[in-house]
Formats: sequence, structure tokens, C-alpha cells
Amino acid sequence: MSELKTDLLVLGGGPGGYAAAFLAGDMGMDVTLVDVEANPGGVCLYRGCIPSKALLHLAKLVHETEMASNWGLTFAPPQIDLDRMRTWKNEVVEKLTGGLGQLSSRRKVKYIRGRGTFKSSGQLEIATADGPQTLNFAHAIVATGSHPTTLPFVPHESERVLDSTSALDLKDIPERLLVIGGGYIGLELGSVYAALGSKVTVVEMEDTLLPGADADLVRPLAKRMDAIMHDVWLKTRVTSVTDTGRDLKVTFEGGSTDEAFFDRALVSIGRRPNSKGLGLEATKAVVNQHGFIEVDNQLRTADPRIFAIGDVVGQPMLAHKASHEGRTAVEVIAGHKVAFEPAGIPAVVFTDPEVAWAGLTENEAKAQGIQVEVAKFPWAASGRALTVGATDGITKLIIDPETERILGVGICGAGAGELIAEGMLAIEMGATAEDLKLTIHAHPTLSETVMESAEVFFGQSTHVYRPKRK
Repeated sequence: MSELKTDLLVLGGGPGGYAAAFLAGDMGMDVTLVDVEANPGGVCLYRGCIPSKALLHLAKLVHETEMASNWGLTFAPPQIDLDRMRTWKNEVVEKLTGGLGQLSSRRKVKYIRGRGTFKSSGQLEIATADGPQTLNFAHAIVATGSHPTTLPFVPHESERVLDSTSALDLKDIPERLLVIGGGYIGLELGSVYAALGSKVTVVEMEDTLLPGADADLVRPLAKRMDAIMHDVWLKTRVTSVTDTGRDLKVTFEGGSTDEAFFDRALVSIGRRPNSKGLGLEATKAVVNQHGFIEVDNQLRTADPRIFAIGDVVGQPMLAHKASHEGRTAVEVIAGHKVAFEPAGIPAVVFTDPEVAWAGLTENEAKAQGIQVEVAKFPWAASGRALTVGATDGITKLIIDPETERILGVGICGAGAGELIAEGMLAIEMGATAEDLKLTIHAHPTLSETVMESAEVFFGQSTHVYRPKRK
């Protein structure tokens, strides 16, 4: 067994892990990054964010060609080449992960491909293809991510049962697809398969899609899902799934039917942290009852030499949260006086239309008894939205009535994931509604809806007549 030494060990090469390792390398630290893949990237690049967005782009193209007939431009039905689609998606992944491998080398970050297990607060054992290695470290950052949640009554060993990873393989286009879970993963992947020709049925146990998101943001998306999905069943619980050898027999509780048959089922009910099997019991780090590693606002665990970031430390399980946590942890290790205390973390659902929000939501304000004013601008009044057929959208601001500071922003519509960045900047900078109102936005753009939402707050929106309430 070979024995190595490093100043900083980063365990896990996803967006949190590689962001941490790269910053540490830039700061001159001796860094070793350990991950099971050939290159950095993690679930996000290999089996999550990036490949799913590539496929969602194809689904959006299908939708746009269908919409074009309303404007006098008719296309023939698309011819679907699954092999080429799969190859293109994989090429995107390989290009990005390969690029990260090159960046790792240029930053002189030592990369070890293998699976790491803590043996103590200062030592990691790595199982590699060439045999075990021991790595002694001064500090460590755990960035091991998460995995899809399973259901005990679902035969997950069946090839007819998919999760967020296997659904991206595009092995075929099932005629009948059941999506269990109406959250962002289920709706994104369900949209892809619906665009490719599957009859998709979405089942959600809550009374709305995207549970937790504000109802007015979900409404335009729900309308679209009703149009492209075969069925959407709310307040419905799946009680059993049986592989008959020909298809899947599924029973329901609370839905419009007690039993139905599907060719495949996608289980998308959330994710769980990858904290088991890491050997953390050999350290002082604490794992709570939900499987999350407990950390403070500097990402320190109870072990002074070990930090943890990303999905493995708690919600929200988002790549960009992990990246910023990773950079914070490195700066703390370097002796800087910093903490991870964002005013908000943007969330984006990359469906068509997209849904995005940041900061305080209207639901959270009501639950916490926080007095706010809500200003909304309907995209039906946006010239740019009209030109791209996106009039069902909405932009809303959550505003402190006393200081007029922007506390939250929500957007549903084309490109909402891009537009939310301005909202997030406004929240972090402590901007007021007047700041947004007075910021000149290019015309005609969808970004104007942010400015006009602020104008609505003052009762002065150019394109909506909505006097301010007295």
C-alpha cells in the first residue's frame, strides 16, 4: 500500500468538490482531489444537470416547431434518432468533464481516481484500480453529493424502473411512462419523454406540482404540463408497483383510477445524502438522523480538520450552492474571516416554461408571519414575450413594505433561469424597488419584466394600468 501526503484533501469531484479544489490550487495549496470518475464533474456533469439540460433543449425545439405553425411556419414532424441524441448528449458531457480534467492538471491539483474511506481524522484510504493507497492530510473537505431516493415497494432492480440517472440513458421511448413525483426532476425528465412521443402520466401526492413553490409561479407551468402530458394526477399516492414480465402494474390511492399499466416508471421523489460508507465514524464529524453531515456557517464539522459541503450537508441540494460552499470552506482553511451566509440561493426548474425563484417566497412569508408586498407583472403585457409566444409568464417581487427592499423574486417564463440572476443580485446588494425601477433595461427584452414589476409596486407600470393601492 502506497502512502501519500497532502495539505488539503477534497473527497468528491462534483461542482462543490472541484470548485473547492481549484480555488485551493489557485491559492497555492497542495491539493488532492479524490473521485470515482475519470475526471471531475460529479453527478451534475455526468448524470444530472448537464445531460438533462441537453435533452431539455431538444424537447424545447420540438415545442417551438409545433408553435411555429401558429405563426405561418410549418415543419414536418421530427424524425427521432435516439442513437445520435444519446451520442450528442454524451459528447457534451465528455467535453465538459475532459476540460475539467485539463484544468485540474494546469492548477497542479493531484487527482486520484478511487473510492475514499476515512481511517482517522487525518488519514484516508483510497481503493483504486492499482490497489489501495493511504493519503495523510492536514484538512479535508467532504463533497460526496447525493443519490436518488428509492421506494420500498418498487422493484428498482427491474429494467422497467428508471431513476434520474437511468432515464438519461434514453434506451428507448416507452409508449406509456409513469413519473412518480411532480417535483423538478420528474417534470424535467417527463417533459423530455413527452416531447419524444411517450404518453406520460405524472403522479404527485401533494395538491400541486412543484410543492413548496408559490402557486402563481406554478400555474403557467401546470397549464403547459396538462397540455403535453397524457395525465397529471394530483393528491394521488402510488401504493405498489409490480413487474409482470410484460409491463408494470401500478396501484394508486386517491387518484382517478385504482390500477393502471405502464411500460416504464420513473421514480423521482428526491435525493438522499451520500454520507454512509465514508468511515466518518472514525472521525469526530457528526451525521444527523437524516443522513446529513452537521456543519456550521463556515462549513466546519465537529472535527476541526474536516469540512463538508453540498448535498451531503443539507438542503437545498443545488450545484451552485455546493460550489459557493466549497469556495467558502477553502477560504476558511486559508485563514480568511468568511462564512457562508447568502441572502438567498436561486432555484430553477428547467421545464418549458422555466420556473425560478430566489430569496423569500410568498409562501415562506405567510408561514413566517412576515409582512410583505407583492408586485407582479404579467408577461401578456410584454412586447418581447408576445414575439416569442411566451405570454403565460409572470415576474413577481417580494418587497419589504417599510424599507422597500427586495426580499425575493419569482419568475415563470422563457429564460427564467437566466433572468433570476438580476433578482438574486438585487437581493444580495440590498436593492430597493426604486433601484430596479430606475435601472434602464434594454427594449424589447424579457428582462424588462423585472423593471416593470418594480413599476407595478409604485403604480407606475408603463404597460400595465394598476394604480398603487392606498
